[in-house]
Amino acid sequence: MNIDALATTARAMVAPGKGILAADESTGTIKKRFDSIDAESTEETRRAYRELLFTTEGAPKYVSGVILFDETLRQQASDGRPFPKVLADSGIIPGIKVDMGAKDLAGFPGEKVTDGLDGLRGRLAEYYDLGARFAKWRAVITIGDGIPTRTCIESNAHALARYAALCQESGLVPIVEPEVLMDGGHTIERCEEVTLATLERVYSELHGHRVVLEGTLLKPNMVLSGKDCPTQAGVGEVAAATLRCFLRVVPAAVPGIVFLSGGQTPEQATERLNAMNAMGDYPWELSFSYGRALQAPVLEAWRGSDANVGAAKRAYHHRAKLNGAARYGNYSREMEKVSV
Repeated sequence: MNIDALATTARAMVAPGKGILAADESTGTIKKRFDSIDAESTEETRRAYRELLFTTEGAPKYVSGVILFDETLRQQASDGRPFPKVLADSGIIPGIKVDMGAKDLAGFPGEKVTDGLDGLRGRLAEYYDLGARFAKWRAVITIGDGIPTRTCIESNAHALARYAALCQESGLVPIVEPEVLMDGGHTIERCEEVTLATLERVYSELHGHRVVLEGTLLKPNMVLSGKDCPTQAGVGEVAAATLRCFLRVVPAAVPGIVFLSGGQTPEQATERLNAMNAMGDYPWELSFSYGRALQAPVLEAWRGSDANVGAAKRAYHHRAKLNGAARYGNYSREMEKVSV
């Protein structure tokens, strides 16, 4: 394990003004995205769509890394270059989603645990050879009546730590993603309580598995009201609750926190990240690792047509630029009105 190399990569992924594009949708998930714009999901249309994203001029100014799906990591651009090389050539670090999805936790109705540890060491070695330099593993924690249980939190934290240790052994920076879902009617206070308990356990397990925190990134949820909660917390309240929670539990050794968008609109995800960065300096970089919050406008502009590739690229560049501004606390809603 080369700790210096891992730490250097982790810091580069949260370079000032930059964040991560999550383009790691599974085949089933991207089909749903394509269905929403009446586009057929085939290996070729998925390849063409990802190439659109990866070859957008100017995007590397705001995007430091891209998380890929297994299929995408093995695909090539129309000029014959493998996608990891396309990204690396533009100064973007290629990464890979390695978990096998959240499955029902036996004996605990309504709760999930993430699969994918079996055979992971071999897969990580192959992914490194294919050009990946970081990985991602997502765990999901649901808030509901009597949940999450301690067993659910502990099971997911343990799996995240085992995954992270195997990544570092293989030379890959692990993105640790414990997501407390915004589904439900819970208050922002309940979300903060569960997020704090989850992160406390995650970092306890990471320490127990001798994971070097300088060579990791955290990809958490923001502390939000449940989407069905009658009283929705404002932007300032979300920023304050999120930072209060993380200051209590996320070690300063972690180079950066790259938030997931988790069902927020593109504007909400950008505005809330901006509010946090506008509140001051913190031990870690506060960045983004957005999927839908970066891609929703792109898909709407593209709609599966080659004729719309230019418009889709402009939409992606614009959204990336706005999130780049949010990294400095310089974003405003007025910037949304700029024509793309």
